[in-house]
Amino acid sequence: MVMASSSFTATGAGRQTARSLAVQVRDPARRAGTASRWANPLFLVWCKHCIMQSMKPQLAAAPPSSVVDRATTFLRSSKGGLAVLALVIGAGSGLGAVVFRWLIKTFTQLLSGHADYSAAGHVANPHVPFLGPYFVILAPVVAGLLYGPLVQRFAREARGHGVPEVMYAVARRGGRIAPQVAGVKALASALCIGGGGSVGREGPIVQIGSALGSTLGQIAKLSESRIKMLVACGAAGGIAATFNAPLAGVFFAMELILRDFAAESFGMVVLSSVTASVIGRSILGNTAFITLPAFHVQHLAQYALFALLGLLAGFVGVGFNKVLYRIEDACDAVWRGPEWARPAVGGLLLGLLLLALPEMYGVGYPVLEHALGGGYALLFLLALLAGKMIATSLTIGIGGSGGVFAPSLFIGAMLGSAFGQGAHQLMPSIAGSAAAYGIVGMGAVFAGAARAPITAVVILFELTGEYSIILPLMAAIVIATMVSRRLSYENIYTAKLMRRGIDLDAPVDPADALTVAQAMTTATPTLGDTTPLAQAPRALAHHHHGVVPLTGADGTYRGTVHAHDLIRALADDVELHVPVGKFTDDTYPTTTPDTTLAAARDLLSSSNAEGLPVLDQSSGVLAGWIDHRAILHALHHAPHLGSTVHEDGEPRPQVSDH
Repeated sequence: MVMASSSFTATGAGRQTARSLAVQVRDPARRAGTASRWANPLFLVWCKHCIMQSMKPQLAAAPPSSVVDRATTFLRSSKGGLAVLALVIGAGSGLGAVVFRWLIKTFTQLLSGHADYSAAGHVANPHVPFLGPYFVILAPVVAGLLYGPLVQRFAREARGHGVPEVMYAVARRGGRIAPQVAGVKALASALCIGGGGSVGREGPIVQIGSALGSTLGQIAKLSESRIKMLVACGAAGGIAATFNAPLAGVFFAMELILRDFAAESFGMVVLSSVTASVIGRSILGNTAFITLPAFHVQHLAQYALFALLGLLAGFVGVGFNKVLYRIEDACDAVWRGPEWARPAVGGLLLGLLLLALPEMYGVGYPVLEHALGGGYALLFLLALLAGKMIATSLTIGIGGSGGVFAPSLFIGAMLGSAFGQGAHQLMPSIAGSAAAYGIVGMGAVFAGAARAPITAVVILFELTGEYSIILPLMAAIVIATMVSRRLSYENIYTAKLMRRGIDLDAPVDPADALTVAQAMTTATPTLGDTTPLAQAPRALAHHHHGVVPLTGADGTYRGTVHAHDLIRALADDVELHVPVGKFTDDTYPTTTPDTTLAAARDLLSSSNAEGLPVLDQSSGVLAGWIDHRAILHALHHAPHLGSTVHEDGEPRPQVSDH
């Protein structure tokens, strides 16, 4: 057999052998005579060898992989490809931060007539001088009329401070963020801040950079783990370029967005942050976003005072968290109009607050610097602290768009400066400069509110460049974080998710990571609401749940009809030409494609329904049907539903019907 095999290595002999084998298989007379050969494994190997030899010319003539295919595979599966994407996202985030800061400056100049009205005092807007200082009542209203409809129409997730939405996307949605979020968030937040909204720019730029990273990952059809990494790269790049703080960008993304410090993720996030910082510095200059005074510890007893400040900062950070969401709850309870009008109407309240305390206009960095420089008295510092809490909470509560990172730094600076002034009055010989307490207070209150101690230490170190700040800063921040954990389970970012029933620290329910759109049956039998009763049993026979959705002539969902209602009607001798719409149940529960499977499962259980019609949220058209079987099927195939490719770039099957 081996000798015979070696004699058939020529291509022509191989083709001849393959043809003769095929004739033997087709010919019944010969097929019986060759049965024993087909049962021999060595014979099968020899046949395979001959056939492959005959196909060598055809295989050699096959075209090589295209350049696009090879590039796609490189980006999807290699570390080098991931590094290239991190560089691209860093560059995009850096440019996005530059554009975002320009938008804020432009809208602030248009709506207030000043580069930063918070430092101007009670002065008029030169564009509308006849209004005097009262223009601040109308500035938030005008801004709200512009960004309210924009957010409501194109990207509702752009409302609020943005970071919780990114954290949720990474933890529960595989890093998927809608592409339009970046543009809508940039415009809405710039209008809000320019119109007097007392919020920061870190939340928006995190959401903008993250949306860029997510969109690029989805276009390249990367795996979930890689998309999450690119989301963190975008967040880090945005923070780094906006605040000229590359280290803070890295640790913000790792500590709050990814919530782990894996080596590969850390490397890519650093790469993106450095790239964004280089671009930001080349355009905006190599200056910090605020100028802080020099920091000095003049007496060892000051460390005890810094520890006491950390204790107070923990209480203030948690208090800021509580005030923020209490005011948001109050706004939700009071407002009864359309959501697009809420920022404009609520802007009247914000405008009145700005009229009383113009230092609350916008981000307020000049006011922060002036406070650290000793420009305000102790009582006014406390007034600014309370005013910032209320102004930021009101801005978010009325539907504004902006971050809470800068407000927490502002509140910390006011607390620390007031504490430092008080300590200096009581213990002038050992207390030292009040500015030192203001700087430490910034990091401590942020740590107490956000529970991100590493980020707090790093960003204050980057801003000051003083190594001497490290020990008092770490002491105050650790104490503030411990107090915050003792007083509250959630931080200022996760509290927003907790209010939606989402606990990022709880064990993950796979149904939370999937949506109804990924599991629903799209081909479901329906009945027109004008269908005669006589034709209804046929549709019911094809629907196994005893419930059939009803649609109107335009395809919109009208309700459901139950089998037992139709059976009762037939038993009661109802006329067969009566339309089934007469028996419509318009109270039957429904769901939407973007609802999580967990929510749909809970609705099925609580309503005791066999299944749920899935309706398109915008048009009201029936999009599909979801039931317990479909949910179980999706959960069983959950690893295949999270993304469209494996780690190695191979496509994954998608479940579309059952």
